[in-house]
Amino acid sequence: MSSEGSITKRCTCKDPVTKKRLNNKCPKLRRPGGAWSTTHGVWGYQIELPTAGPHRRPMRRSGFDGKDEARAELDHVRSLLDIAADDTITALQIGDMLHACKSGDPLPSRDDVAARVRAGVPASVEVTTGQYLNDWLAGRRGLSEKTLRGYADDIRLYLVPHLGDIPLQQLRISHVQAMFTALEARNTEIRDGRASPDPVVRARYRGIRPRSATSMRRLFATLRVALNHAVLPGRLIPFNPALGVELDPEDSTPPRVWTLKAIEKWKATGERPSPVMVWRPQEAGQFLDFAARHDAVLYPMFELIMHRGLRRGECCGLSDWDVDLDEAILTVIDQITPVGYKPVKKKVKSRAGERTVALGPKTVVTQKEYVAMRERWRQASGDEWPDTNYYFVRPDGQPWHPQTISDRFDKLVATSGLPPIRLHDLRHCAATFLRGGGADMKEVQAVLGHSRQSVTSDLYTSVVLELQREHADAAADLIPRSDKAA
Repeated sequence: MSSEGSITKRCTCKDPVTKKRLNNKCPKLRRPGGAWSTTHGVWGYQIELPTAGPHRRPMRRSGFDGKDEARAELDHVRSLLDIAADDTITALQIGDMLHACKSGDPLPSRDDVAARVRAGVPASVEVTTGQYLNDWLAGRRGLSEKTLRGYADDIRLYLVPHLGDIPLQQLRISHVQAMFTALEARNTEIRDGRASPDPVVRARYRGIRPRSATSMRRLFATLRVALNHAVLPGRLIPFNPALGVELDPEDSTPPRVWTLKAIEKWKATGERPSPVMVWRPQEAGQFLDFAARHDAVLYPMFELIMHRGLRRGECCGLSDWDVDLDEAILTVIDQITPVGYKPVKKKVKSRAGERTVALGPKTVVTQKEYVAMRERWRQASGDEWPDTNYYFVRPDGQPWHPQTISDRFDKLVATSGLPPIRLHDLRHCAATFLRGGGADMKEVQAVLGHSRQSVTSDLYTSVVLELQREHADAAADLIPRSDKAA
């Protein structure tokens, strides 16, 4: 038999004497003129496969109704063997893979095997999506610790449980869409459970939050980036199945103002109108006064955020070199952000975020008082004072953990009796007050460090209620009315 293989026809008839199968020697397989019978026997093929060990039996497959069908599959086997070219190891891997194929099983796709060979993956091993994602993550270089942690959490908690067992080259849009459909169903289950009238059911979902549209998009981004690498440069798959998935639009919640009616309802029911709330100037002033009396250590940071809209991590990342109180400016370059709970210093997330911020006279006065207080801490600590060069530090000189600042802020708000907002909402207060004070969107964008003005405009199109009232009758004043109607 040639290594190119051969087409055969055989049947299951047996010799009446020996009781052994006649196979291709059965006289019924051919008609009187020598042509193959059209009604007796089935077509098949056989071909020698590469092997590193002792000679093994050829690969034989039969059961084809026609000669053309048998020849087509034999050609497919040849095309698989041709992938190896002169690579002996790959040829042996493909030979082992074909030898393991049972009769009736579909043969591997040539494109899939060729893709594995190009990517340096053993030809005989079908890579699962889970294996690929973990290998992809292990090969990432040059990314921040927080980004790597986000990728790892997405892969471990969601992508592997939903897609991990699917062979990568069989991953389709429908699989990815089904994952997001299942996650949305879980979200509905959580919402229903938390709103259930049954306290036992509510207790079961206590502390469990549904994934937001923003979180879903981050998960989608992780999968998209990973699979892009499988297309190019990995060339394991011909296209990225994640690109055909449709998701809900990202949920960017604009700030809402704590009006008198909203505060009244909150006091009666404990309900917040929105997760993102902004104090009016009155409440903002009351908070700063309360913070100055009850947390003098962090009051300068809270006032800075309220006046100039810095992020929590940007305040923690300020160094002494970044703050020039004589020139009344500070420069935002670095930030400290928790990865898990570990604080990590890194550059701000965009070029727009790296910015110089002017400080007003009132802000400068507070910051100079803070610097004097910090100097007293340093003198009291003596040689034990750490030389961290951070601007905002604890009384022992150590840098602040970002979560500690949020916890202290939440405690202050709760004890002050003011309607609740998050620490990040102080930044929204700053933007709203700037806008209400006459600053245009471009100036607000520059102070906050937004990369696009549209982001600023979408978030801060509303201003403090009292300032809106100034123009509340603008339209009515332009419309002439009779004295009777008026």
